[in-house]
Amino acid sequence: MKCDDFSHTGYAKLMVFDMDSTLIDAETINELARAAGVSERVEEITRRAMDGELDYGKALRMRVRLLAGLPLKKALEAVDKMPLMPGAVELVTAVKAMGYRTAMLSGGFTISAERIGRLLGMDYVIANELGVKDGILTGEVAGPLTEHDSKEKMLLDVARREKVRPEKCIVIGDGANDIRLFERAGYRIAFNSKPVLRRYADVIIGGKDLREVIPVIRSLDKNSRNSQNSAL
Repeated sequence: MKCDDFSHTGYAKLMVFDMDSTLIDAETINELARAAGVSERVEEITRRAMDGELDYGKALRMRVRLLAGLPLKKALEAVDKMPLMPGAVELVTAVKAMGYRTAMLSGGFTISAERIGRLLGMDYVIANELGVKDGILTGEVAGPLTEHDSKEKMLLDVARREKVRPEKCIVIGDGANDIRLFERAGYRIAFNSKPVLRRYADVIIGGKDLREVIPVIRSLDKNSRNSQNSAL
């Protein structure tokens, strides 16, 4: 889909972001695995899941089980060191200035997502919860984003709350667990993405600078306004 095609119908002021390797330059679960001393095993599962070789829900539970026994304090120390992706602040600031509502849907965990959401001023932050008992990770995970189609369901939920149609929304992500999200949304941006996601994208942006997304959104915004003015 081209920008001009999209602008003919207009679009809602809602932009939905992935977090890991999109808004942050890291994979949360890989950082936790390093802290737990199981990085090689977890990173291999992560790679296969993001490339679409493993079912996302199964891969998530496999990886989280390997974190059992990690002290919560060490987990928090690990995720607090994760950097924002270059340009993340500028992109979110720009789209909010254009009047967008923003949502971050992360298959990662609240121990990192809530901090990133606060830093960026996200309107919605949706992520999973790691099991903790007596200050130790139990190896269990629960939450709204534990299956391969969870992001699609959460897009529908946020769109309903914002009273917009999901096929009018803009989404940005990088991995196989974003496929169902991309299939449902109206405009799809693959950022620094795995090959498996690119076939579903309207725009593909390589490298690691989210500022490159800003002209894309501004073009969509301008085309939409021109289309609306022409209809008057």
